[in-house]
Amino acid sequence: MTPRTDLQPFRVLVTGHAGFTGRYVTAALTQTGHEVVALTEAPDQLSSSPVDLLDRAGVENAVALARPDAVIHLAAIAFVAHGDVDAIYRTNVVGTRHLLEALAYLPERPRSVLLASSANVYGNNPVELLDESVEPAPANDYAVSKLAMEYMAKLWTNRLPIVLARPFNYTGVGQSENFLLPKIVDHFRRGERLIELGNIDVARDFQDVRFVADAYVRLLSANAAGRTVNLCSGVSVSLLEVIAMMQELAGYEIEVKVNPAFVRGNEVARLTGDNRLLRELIGSLGIIPLRSTLEWMLNDGRAPA
Repeated sequence: MTPRTDLQPFRVLVTGHAGFTGRYVTAALTQTGHEVVALTEAPDQLSSSPVDLLDRAGVENAVALARPDAVIHLAAIAFVAHGDVDAIYRTNVVGTRHLLEALAYLPERPRSVLLASSANVYGNNPVELLDESVEPAPANDYAVSKLAMEYMAKLWTNRLPIVLARPFNYTGVGQSENFLLPKIVDHFRRGERLIELGNIDVARDFQDVRFVADAYVRLLSANAAGRTVNLCSGVSVSLLEVIAMMQELAGYEIEVKVNPAFVRGNEVARLTGDNRLLRELIGSLGIIPLRSTLEWMLNDGRAPA
């Protein structure tokens, strides 16, 4: 099989197209002239019934119908504190394997297969700025599942042009309030005077989902096959700094109370990424300041003044 190089724009299969990240990736692809198909019973109809990644035959059939020129694989269990550990491993590892197997059977292989992993694989690492050469040290089942997915995917690199993307924490309008920043923003939007949080002594390289979607789309056309790539800004912001930004945006202070029930064991204390490889592969980065992202989220749904 030879990679497709003559099709422009691409026909891109997006798994998880209806999820939080998927909606932004779909919009970014459409805006740049690409055609989006989904992992559904009728791939050309984005609203048709989804195919379960654990349904091996169903995935093979949907991929054959989709005939993608490129793939962005987002479908996964992405919540670190998800209650069903077995489901995390089945979906993130076995489900991804079913997808890669189906893609490898295509008469013409896609020219790029981007798999969304996670910077969580770095864990509690003493390295101040994490580049792609840093040894992973996953500290929770979600991170272990993503690292296992990466190792499994390497078994297919001789048959598929796989790119492993490791986004650092990101957020935006539409993300579930199970995630930390949407929870904080919602408290301020509702004018709450008290918020209960878990681990507050943490810092993250927070990104805007629109930046992540743009980077995914641009990586499809980059010479990135076989590479593992960080998606990050290179700057971490502490949780208390996030609270301070929100207090400034909302115009009032909030009381922060640590609730032991929300404190996670094995919490990663700090994640700060090195984005030099990403910049080398796709050029200038449209990094969006966290304050701008928080303001966008805070004002979502508010009536204009």
